[in-house]
Amino acid sequence: MDLTWLDPGHLDERDVAGAVAVLEASRLADYPHQLGPTVSWFTARLRHGWDGDPPTAGLARDGRGRVVGVVEVSLPKWDNTHAGWVDVTVDPVSRGQGIGRRIFEEGVDRIKAAGRSLLLSESFEMSPGVGFLKAMGLDRASDVVQRRQDLLSPPGLAETYADAERRTGDYELLRLPGPVPDELLADVVAMTAAINDAPIDDLDIEDEVFSPRRIRAFETSQRAYCRRTYRLVARERRTGELAGHTQVAVEADRPWFGAQLDTSVLRAHRGRRLGLLLKIAMMRWLADVEPQLLLLDTWNAASNAHMIRVNEALGYRVVATAAEWQRHL
Repeated sequence: MDLTWLDPGHLDERDVAGAVAVLEASRLADYPHQLGPTVSWFTARLRHGWDGDPPTAGLARDGRGRVVGVVEVSLPKWDNTHAGWVDVTVDPVSRGQGIGRRIFEEGVDRIKAAGRSLLLSESFEMSPGVGFLKAMGLDRASDVVQRRQDLLSPPGLAETYADAERRTGDYELLRLPGPVPDELLADVVAMTAAINDAPIDDLDIEDEVFSPRRIRAFETSQRAYCRRTYRLVARERRTGELAGHTQVAVEADRPWFGAQLDTSVLRAHRGRRLGLLLKIAMMRWLADVEPQLLLLDTWNAASNAHMIRVNEALGYRVVATAAEWQRHL
């Protein structure tokens, strides 16, 4: 087996094609409910990551030069600089030959060389990844759940929305499509940090650190993925303070699918059903600007009882469960 690391600035289309083919073969075998990878998605991932913090990818090839495995190593730069992620994907027809173990260990070596002390990874439940990560010495640290909403048949929410409006009369809703206006950027940074109140279970990680630079990097990344973003903000009428927000990204290449991103409310403004108001109002906004949208996906920690209640009230159904794993180095 030969392992080579990719240069995001000089990607060979054959390397990208081989990597995407392995990711797709694994998806079909292990988690077919997920959207399949594309060349543009993989390229954007290696050049931009989620928010300007891209992973490094290595390709394992067999004796004929065919890509049979992909390893990704992520070294967070915005926060949690004690940690690193390693994710391994092996073509189902090439499993059982020790490829996954060898490229995983190569990824761990890179994390150690960077001075990181915590190894993180993730796997879908009922997939080969569970047994593999146990064999690699990682411990299960958090359970997460993927839910999906069918926008063609949402539950009757008119009464729920009216009740939320009555409770939140001191707030107005502000629509922010695309990049955050400069004059609101500092407030959006503070509001985004409210996500740190979400449960992390046994993960040995620190709070995320947000900044104007990170928000702008996120916006650049989403454009690279060809996603249209929509942010809906609740603003207190009396003070003008931004109290909470919800955000959705719609795939331009797959315009029937969207991802429900962060929904959070600042602690001082909780208990007023603002989260519910924001998410229903977002559905109404999307119905106007993205009428072709069929599905929204979201992820929550299984222990995040409050947000799960909100999502279930909106008609989200469970489509998969997964786990996050860790090992101290």
